[in-house]
Amino acid sequence: MQNSPLKDKSYSFAIKIVLLCKELQRDKREFIISKQLLRSGTSIGALIREGEFAQSRADFANKMNIALKEANETDYWLTLLHDTEGLALSERIIQLRAACKQLIAMLVSTLKTVRSHVNS
Repeated sequence: MQNSPLKDKSYSFAIKIVLLCKELQRDKREFIISKQLLRSGTSIGALIREGEFAQSRADFANKMNIALKEANETDYWLTLLHDTEGLALSERIIQLRAACKQLIAMLVSTLKTVRSHVNS
């Protein structure tokens, strides 16, 4: 997974999440949802990185499955922010949701590949 698009995209996504959360806390004084978003949005990439040194295929699949759950939770927080923060952040949140959905699709594909190798 040295030059993995999944690893690169999840890291880039985490940076954007950190910057959005900083802005939410600084400008909007929003701390509850932003902390949840920060936790779930940055853990996606952290779990993918953990998977690099998985002890087995099952351990790797477990890390990717947890990353998938975190990505789904992140999409929830982004949707909630979009529906409650109004137009000010709308475009950025829409772009982040699209990036999150792309990560979800990549994780699902990764898990399908891992499962097919386990079953063969």
